[in-house]
Amino acid sequence: MSRNLESPVQTQMAVSALDRALSSDYPTKSRSEVRVNGWKRVFVQTDTGCVLAIQLDRGDNAHTVKRKLQVALNFPTEESSLTFGDRVLKNDLSTIRNDSPLLLTKTFMHRSSSTPCMSPTGKDLQQQRDRGGPIELLVCPSRCCRTKQLVKDVARAIRNGVDPIPANGGLGGAYYFRNSKGENAAIVKPNDEEPFAPNNPKGFIGKALGQPGLKKSVRVGETGFREVAAYLLDYDNSANVPPTVLVKISHPVFHINEGVNCANKNAAKGAIQAVSKIASFQQFIPHDFDASDHGTSSFPVSAVHRIGILDIRIFNTDRHAGNLLVRKLTREGKFGNQTELIPIDHGLCLPECLEDPYFEWIHWPQASIPFSEDELEYIANLDPMKDADMLRMELPMIREACLRVLVVSTIFLKEATAFGLCLAEIGEMMSREFTGMEDQPSELELICMEARRLAMEGEDCSTEHDSGDEDLTQFELDNEDHELPKEPSAHHFEFKGRSSRNPLSKLDEADEEEEDDTEEELESNEGKLACPNQFNKRVADISKLSTSLKGVSLSDKSRQLSAVSKVVSSAKASDGNSNQSGLQAGNWGSANDKLPASVSFVKLADMAPETWGLFLEKFQELLPEAFRSRKCRATGQRAKQRLGTSCQF
Repeated sequence: MSRNLESPVQTQMAVSALDRALSSDYPTKSRSEVRVNGWKRVFVQTDTGCVLAIQLDRGDNAHTVKRKLQVALNFPTEESSLTFGDRVLKNDLSTIRNDSPLLLTKTFMHRSSSTPCMSPTGKDLQQQRDRGGPIELLVCPSRCCRTKQLVKDVARAIRNGVDPIPANGGLGGAYYFRNSKGENAAIVKPNDEEPFAPNNPKGFIGKALGQPGLKKSVRVGETGFREVAAYLLDYDNSANVPPTVLVKISHPVFHINEGVNCANKNAAKGAIQAVSKIASFQQFIPHDFDASDHGTSSFPVSAVHRIGILDIRIFNTDRHAGNLLVRKLTREGKFGNQTELIPIDHGLCLPECLEDPYFEWIHWPQASIPFSEDELEYIANLDPMKDADMLRMELPMIREACLRVLVVSTIFLKEATAFGLCLAEIGEMMSREFTGMEDQPSELELICMEARRLAMEGEDCSTEHDSGDEDLTQFELDNEDHELPKEPSAHHFEFKGRSSRNPLSKLDEADEEEEDDTEEELESNEGKLACPNQFNKRVADISKLSTSLKGVSLSDKSRQLSAVSKVVSSAKASDGNSNQSGLQAGNWGSANDKLPASVSFVKLADMAPETWGLFLEKFQELLPEAFRSRKCRATGQRAKQRLGTSCQF
């Protein structure tokens, strides 16, 4: 692979040099004075991977920070944006926590090969050490007590000269950090060494931090906090996710790609200097092998179920056998072969939109066994809104789009288990069928498409009703005794005889010819199986959509899928034009740039808060009929083999 001219270099903490460079323009203070006056520190990372620590005063704003960075980087920052997750920081920085990781990105689209990277180049910035320790917690969740001691042990080993070992597997950079005894203690994954990231050590480069990555709905440099999110969401350590935190860590072992314009050619020869990174820090769990090296028959049903429950909640797009560690619990020579499963590598969970998840366990026998009473109670006690609020508090850099996927998938899990579906059935409803080198929408996506259409119609009707009220105001004042009929709220509209403004509504027209036969077949099956059909007429479309792709011949499916593709393409083009305005509707979306049009059949992030609330209501209304249809179709049928996108050749 050819070397990218825009690769980052010298990912380096420049705190001491930065303080000296700013001494003339920005008076410095002692550490005690800093604490008295309420200063706090942030770690600013450029889109090329350079990390700098900056002390902030209470009166500092984003413009002040960018001026400091301009002095440190020797590069103009006026055309750059300082972001924190979804938020573009402009004025007040009081809500930014101490030691928060911020991202400095360029706002223009093109950069010539002669344009210097935003990386330290001054003599004072060459290979300077960070004033902090070798490891510092950036995000310290309430559950990180176990990890604090582990961090101390690893930091002590680094000071004693115990070097980490680079991991050979995987597409990104990963390192085994050891304790003072030389034992593997933690696995560290720098965010600028992810696949396609600027400092990737295995040749997979080409994108800046913040751009769509290996999965289009997961941005480069953002897998680390997803690892932390998976650990935080694993309540009571139900799925056995190892403790994980986000850290700033410094060591010479980390990889740096030397770019043409950004190479530090003046660095002292032979000098070994620590390179600082922002990374996920996960406890290393001793194990015997992974699930790809062992038959699944010995895996406990409860372990498979609990990992599956977590995977569904976080919409895991990469649960393959290689990231399920297996540890034997029985000694050799004893009867039985009991094992323990440890799920790792959750960097591709919580995507920014619905896409194709990948669940290795979907065809394991354990996934078809009904949930136990304890597991059903665990699921029933889940609260997706509280989960989202918890992640906002513990991981303030997480994007709102990720939280919306969490909410949708958790609601889906709760309603499906309450209806009586098993883990395999839930996973299949979330997974896409792969036909003719094209994905077709999953049953979950079809439900979301219909719920979005209904929500958009409800919003339109509400808008029309509000404008009508303004016209009637004077009439009501003049006719106080006249009682106007009350209109239903936006959450209870009947959408009969009304055409949707959402392009996805054209699905009904495209499938019109096939729907009659499909409906008759479905009604016949329902009669034989005694499946109830109490769904309201205004949401009957979802039953037609879901069954039209499942209960017909392959040739019929191809014709319908072609119609779906055309409509979805139209919808994506429409979404692309309206995405920016939609994101500005709430403060949660101000920094979201548009994802590629091919990411998803339906997006969640571009809905305004009111539309989002209406969408969730319609979504829950549509689920019972979808589950009934699923049960009717599944009776007497064997599960179909599927080829997920993680297995394409």
